Amino acid sequence: MSDKMEINWLKEVKNRRDEIVYELREFLQYDSVYDEKTRKAGAPFGTKIEAALLHLLNLGKKANFSVRNLEGYAGYIEMGQGEESVGILCHIDVVPPGEGWSSPPFAAEIQNDRIVARGALDDKGPTIAAFFAMRIIHELNLSIKRRVRLIIGTDEERNWECVDFYFRHEEMPTVGIVPDADFPIIVAEKGVLDVEVSIPFHDTSEHPVRLQTFYAGERLNMVPDRAIASLICSHESTEAIKASFDHFIEEHQLEGKAKAENGLLMLTLEGKSAHGSTPEKGINAAVKLAQFLHHVNGLSDPFIQFISEHLRETNGAGLSIACSDDVSGPLTMNAGRFAYTYGEAGTIGVNIRYPVTVDIETFLAGLQAHNHRIMNHLKPSYVEKDHPLIRTLQTVYKRQTGEEATLLAIGGGTYARALKTGVAFGPLFPDEEDTAHQKDESISIDQLLRATALYAEAIYELASQ
Repeated sequence: MSDKMEINWLKEVKNRRDEIVYELREFLQYDSVYDEKTRKAGAPFGTKIEAALLHLLNLGKKANFSVRNLEGYAGYIEMGQGEESVGILCHIDVVPPGEGWSSPPFAAEIQNDRIVARGALDDKGPTIAAFFAMRIIHELNLSIKRRVRLIIGTDEERNWECVDFYFRHEEMPTVGIVPDADFPIIVAEKGVLDVEVSIPFHDTSEHPVRLQTFYAGERLNMVPDRAIASLICSHESTEAIKASFDHFIEEHQLEGKAKAENGLLMLTLEGKSAHGSTPEKGINAAVKLAQFLHHVNGLSDPFIQFISEHLRETNGAGLSIACSDDVSGPLTMNAGRFAYTYGEAGTIGVNIRYPVTVDIETFLAGLQAHNHRIMNHLKPSYVEKDHPLIRTLQTVYKRQTGEEATLLAIGGGTYARALKTGVAFGPLFPDEEDTAHQKDESISIDQLLRATALYAEAIYELASQ
């Protein structure tokens, strides 16, 4: 009987349960958010991300793996020998935590058998799962034909400078998996286009109500969960707007407040955050606030008008870019960052996820009517269903779960699109809640252990080919 048939992978993982949970909680306590102020040589994305990278590489050293730090842009942990390699691409940077958590976002507290922290699901939890998967193969002294390399990204949530740097200096894996999405197997990832739309300033000083500032959102790939606007208006208008705003938030079952201070009427509206690939799961606070302001008597501003008229739908219809295909479904659009100050042009950062078989030029024409610039573009990713990589992962998934490994398409942008041959594989099981990019992001300990077992067997199978 072969090694792979004799191994109870889940049992091996459970034997290490306490250590896995401990190491993940330690790792989650690093506040690895991009920090412009602390960028330096060796820490291109800030010292907080650098500290998290060094921590993980040190774990690799302790496990007697080969490790390398690529000038802080990326790193890797490697085991085995051979010309060919299996890549596991993870990332250790996280999006800003935002507010409203039930516990400190980097405390990594355990609540109802779930580890709660920013990065628990996206992507530190899966990174630790993949690391322990490698350790299990190593500790069982299993024979493999390919090298296995855990590739550590540090700028996934922003501009992917990390993988760009990595692949300028390092080899492309023969095959790869990316534990940064859903199980069973994601064979198609939509193209990702980041666009900044500029709304020219228009003098509204003679209007009874004037928009002074409007701000919302920190990242294009997050649905803004808070928007703040300030207005200049008379006392009578202030009272009327406050009353209308109270009615609006009650009617739409939202939270918010209106407060007059320093000669301004400040309006704050709370929405619901969600990942930019699934904007329909969130409530865009900026769009909702603009919809309210659009109907305020005496207020007329092109910035508000644009948001209200063109950004209501998350399928891009308002910008005339809606499209779809049979492989990956419809285009999605998230307006993630808003900035306006009276006297200056307003800007809106938009994250667009377009279908894998659609030529980008076919929908870019819709944006030509608006003053825009393309900030970032990630091309779609697609691996044919009969590829050996897919067949191997399907076999492993069915063997461990008893379920068929359905092939999925997503709007999320994982490192799979940076690979010549690679797919996203977990960690989110179909029965688990997706809390990525939300307050109280978490991963269940059961999910963590099941994912580790799947990664261990999958890596072993791929490295034995």
